[in-house]
Amino acid sequence: MRPDFDDALRVRLAQGLRQFEREAPPLPQSASLKHAAVAITVIEADDGQGAAFVLTRRTSKLRNHAGQWALPGGRLDAGETPVQAALRELHEEVGLPLGEDAVLGLLDDYATRSGYLITPVVVWAGQGAQLIPNPDEVAHAYRIGLEQILAPDAVDFIDIPESDRPVVRVAINGDRIHAPTAAVVYQFRELAAGRMTRVHHLEQPVFAWR
Repeated sequence: MRPDFDDALRVRLAQGLRQFEREAPPLPQSASLKHAAVAITVIEADDGQGAAFVLTRRTSKLRNHAGQWALPGGRLDAGETPVQAALRELHEEVGLPLGEDAVLGLLDDYATRSGYLITPVVVWAGQGAQLIPNPDEVAHAYRIGLEQILAPDAVDFIDIPESDRPVVRVAINGDRIHAPTAAVVYQFRELAAGRMTRVHHLEQPVFAWR
């Protein structure tokens, strides 16, 4: 069942994030990584019935990770905070201008094999928010109903020979997305379900290591 997109959901997520005790990835894993931020944007579903979050497909023209599922986000510019970077990237990628008053809170940083430390920023889009994908970066912007990631079978874990850490996957729109995006989405899903779950130990598939 899809949660309603209403003040009760916004308050519940904000309260959960206020109580969420962020943990940094263990050193030396997170040392010397480039800092990036992503926006987990809670928004009204396409059909106007309940809550969703924004997920994109990267355009095939990009040099890195072309065609992959992604949350709006990118590397911090000089002097930026993770919140500022996430909001800037959200505006640049999907045309959604939000201020810092839209920020509900932050999840754990996640260290990637490709050399980034990602800070997930949870934001509330508000009623009537429109998405206008930037064709230079985004092939399509989706509103993914929260019921998809809250389903009991939405998340699974697989083993790969290259690592002793489990690879997390999340089922979305008939596909399986992988970490790092899947790790961030998984932790947000757990927050939305009222649970605190760590994701530092979760692995990415080999194709995401570069």
